[in-house]
Amino acid sequence: MELIDIRKVIKNPENPRIIKDSKFHKLVKSIKEFPEMLKLRPIVVNNDMVVLGGNMRLRACKEAGLKEVWIMKADNLTEEQQKEFIVKDNVGYGQWDWDILANEWDTELLEDWGLDLLIDEQIDRLEDDEEIELPQSVQLEPPKEYILIMAEPNSVDWEELKEMLKLKMVRRGGYKKGSTFDAVSLERVLWWDDFKKRINVNSSTK
Repeated sequence: MELIDIRKVIKNPENPRIIKDSKFHKLVKSIKEFPEMLKLRPIVVNNDMVVLGGNMRLRACKEAGLKEVWIMKADNLTEEQQKEFIVKDNVGYGQWDWDILANEWDTELLEDWGLDLLIDEQIDRLEDDEEIELPQSVQLEPPKEYILIMAEPNSVDWEELKEMLKLKMVRRGGYKKGSTFDAVSLERVLWWDDFKKRINVNSSTK
């Protein structure tokens, strides 16, 4: 690995991986704020100084105004292996655990560091003057985790839901001990264990 003049490194025109718009700007920003990271993740080149891994990082480094970059030379790969490396270097084998990110990390910092949260993917695909429409979330505040499934009254969906979940008749509203209740209705709240039993779901999740 060595630190060399950035002008000696040649962009690979056949690299199929690109980063556009806000993602690229985030990469440039990240490099400006934390250039030391580049030594830990150098640009991989072949004997001709053509990039095999880090094509977009090279472009971002130039955009950030860097004069030198860290490289690692892969001088023992065949032409076929070089092509294979280019693709495999850009394949994402894992996925983010969004619950952990949301609960244990500062999402503003994550975005600042270049992580695209789910909505960013849709925003980046928008054309000029195009707007994105998101469904309005139903906000409830019970002291439990929940998912709300809604159906139009007396609709086919509602009838299917009642049958699938085997909904039972229950009291509607609160009542005092010894008093009569004003009406009955179908139950609307199911515990997860009960839900699994009714739809015959086998799960090891606790």
